[in-house]
Amino acid sequence: MTESHLFDQVTGFYDTHPINEHQILEKLERDGVDLGALSEDQLQAYDQDHYGGLAANDRLAELAGITASSHVLDVCCGMGGPARYLAHNYGCRVTGNDLTQSRVDGAAKLTAMAGLDTLVTFRQGNALDLAFDDATFDVVISQESFCHIPDKDRLIAECVRVLKPGGRMAFTDIMTTDRTKPAALERLSREMAMAELSSADAYSRRFADNGCEVETFEDLSEEWHAILVERLAMYRSLEDQTVARFGQAHFDKWDGAYAFFVGLYETGEMGGGRILARRGG
Repeated sequence: MTESHLFDQVTGFYDTHPINEHQILEKLERDGVDLGALSEDQLQAYDQDHYGGLAANDRLAELAGITASSHVLDVCCGMGGPARYLAHNYGCRVTGNDLTQSRVDGAAKLTAMAGLDTLVTFRQGNALDLAFDDATFDVVISQESFCHIPDKDRLIAECVRVLKPGGRMAFTDIMTTDRTKPAALERLSREMAMAELSSADAYSRRFADNGCEVETFEDLSEEWHAILVERLAMYRSLEDQTVARFGQAHFDKWDGAYAFFVGLYETGEMGGGRILARRGG
């Protein structure tokens, strides 16, 4: 599969994701939130499409030492929930970068509605060819999105390139284990646009190759299993909205793929973790 085809697959996957701008705004309206006076304190309960919610954002901020003086790059920022949360709660500047234009557009709209567009900006772009100068950012973050990006060596090299000397990279990702089978990887690639999944050890090697030291690794596999069971139930609760927007066949396909993915955590064939790495000075 070519890189171009993989990226088309990823954008297609997220263009039809159950959590999207339309779904977020519709849920806010259903709950009686005045969209004309939307605040981040309200929005953050609806827009965190990653494992662990707000606490996961705070853990990344703690590990990376994010303060009001930090300029943060969120790679594969999606709908921009973490970027807005960090800007609102820590006072930092955040730049979000995502491959999928519909996610970038939705993120920018929600950010403007929450009055955070002076601190948070978004750019459409390829994480393997980041359109930023060397040593631009104090911190790089990402949450469960590197699993969609091929060529992890190039990915880590690009993230490190845009970090300032002494800068920190804190991220979570879906990772392989010693039980992962080739058939599972093939199905995840085909149905969930996951590409060249990495192990924790392989990530450590890549950072070392790029002049960085991994300071922290947290194994989140067991925690994520419980979270994923709940997320599957949440996605199923959105069936009516998903069917209305994308059709029954799409919902059924998504449901089967996600149920298979969740099952891999139950058998130990899939894992995940949180890594903090620091670029050498």
